Amino acid sequence: MEGLLDAFIAFIRAERGLSGKTVDAYAADLTVYFEDLRGRGVDDVTRARQEDVTAHLSALTKGGLGKRSQARHLAALRGFHRFLVAERLADKDPTEDVDTPRSARKLPSFLTLEEVEQLLSAPDEGSPAGLRDKAMLEVLYATGLRVSELCGLGVNDVQLSAGYLVAKGKGAKERVVPLGRVAVEKVREYLASSRPAMLGRREARALFVTPRGAGFTRQGFWKLIKRYALKAGILKPLSPHKLRHSFATHLVERGADLRAVQQMLGHADLATTQIYTHVNSARLRSVYDEFHPRSDAFTPKKKRKAGT
Repeated sequence: MEGLLDAFIAFIRAERGLSGKTVDAYAADLTVYFEDLRGRGVDDVTRARQEDVTAHLSALTKGGLGKRSQARHLAALRGFHRFLVAERLADKDPTEDVDTPRSARKLPSFLTLEEVEQLLSAPDEGSPAGLRDKAMLEVLYATGLRVSELCGLGVNDVQLSAGYLVAKGKGAKERVVPLGRVAVEKVREYLASSRPAMLGRREARALFVTPRGAGFTRQGFWKLIKRYALKAGILKPLSPHKLRHSFATHLVERGADLRAVQQMLGHADLATTQIYTHVNSARLRSVYDEFHPRSDAFTPKKKRKAGT
């Protein structure tokens, strides 16, 4: 087996141009694989079967190796067995039908409705900057835009009378996103008073501008939303993207069509949007566990009064 490993290492060094660290990692992974095969009575790696590979991956799982490390490990095995087939040193690749281990996707964090209300109420609408900030936050929550899309909005991208805006997403793709009544009202107010006060005689394409007449930046909005989170008493870490997650989660919770949410978010793949159904399921589970008396996790907070 070691002779075949040397040939494979020489191949990936010369033909694939992998980094030294990657080559060393592949060599280490394959050495562990060979030892495991020998322990299973397989002395000829060219005769390894799919069952041997899956058993090996199962042993790695039991040994505590994470999914991401397992995926890298399988990539080494897959590359090695494909090399053997290509060089006609083996008849079949036993990794061909083995699925790559996937890490459990972390559920997105979001704000409750009460926290959203607190955040949106934080700006002081009596000042030009405060009214602008209020309009920006309302638009972000009403549309679920990425912060780069929000800052990139031009005056002509917003059609207030029709109640929608045109967002320019990844790959310069445009999409139409509805605007809620409150967001429309606040943008109207901002355009009528705050924006002219900030620009003076200057002109700008950007919808949301600074007192210097420049368009708003992503970094500037990050600082803004953190400042208002602190003012609103929201102690959990908050980013513009969390407001995007909140937009999608609250829609799905209320029965919105998943494909409509996908279109509004600008996701190329529906699978990306489906994560919000898992958020909803997890939220329902937590509510059930907290309030249903037949749930294993239920603990009465206080005894009910007689007759209630």
